[in-house]
Amino acid sequence: MLIGKEFVGDDSVCLVLGDNIFHGAGFSEVLKRSVDAAEKDGKATVFGYWVNDPERYGVAEFDKEGNCLSIEEKPENPKSNYAVVGLYFYPNKVVDVATRIKPSARGELEITTVNQEFLKDGELKVQTLPRGFAWLDTGTHDSLAEASIYVEVLEKRQGLKIACLEGIAYRQGWITREKMIELAKPMLKNQYGQYLMKVIDELDRTNNANLD
Repeated sequence: MLIGKEFVGDDSVCLVLGDNIFHGAGFSEVLKRSVDAAEKDGKATVFGYWVNDPERYGVAEFDKEGNCLSIEEKPENPKSNYAVVGLYFYPNKVVDVATRIKPSARGELEITTVNQEFLKDGELKVQTLPRGFAWLDTGTHDSLAEASIYVEVLEKRQGLKIACLEGIAYRQGWITREKMIELAKPMLKNQYGQYLMKVIDELDRTNNANLD
């Protein structure tokens, strides 16, 4: 937040830890609700993921309306089974909050401290990630290998690319068909370029079916 202060300007902020991977149906709608909470209500949002061993994680306690009541790091007696994952949405106020926090006992500026400030002000929400949703932490060699296998199995089984930026942009209408073809052409000899052309064909068929 401090390094990106000028870039953030007056905007709200999303922070994602670099070794976290999220994948599942309906994720876009979950994210949109968090954007609304930040921009319209001035509330920060953390995400809760049901785990079998919550004592290994930071754990969120929350009410039926999703208002966060407490966050505890690796508690002996967890108040819920929802681990807090590495994804956060904040209103612009977070920049000022970040400038006021002090280093922790290990000498670092902790995102947990930022969350505790919003919690203290009654401005912290918890959104739970849906059942069957995948949250992968790739911070170790083993967990990185597990994430690679997860992605490989899904892509081979479904014939879809996970996090294909061009495909996402085209499906969302952020780039035109012509731009998509332009991006695909230099890569037509490899599988990625061929996949981009497949995305174009699939969307063409869907649009034609809708017209019929």
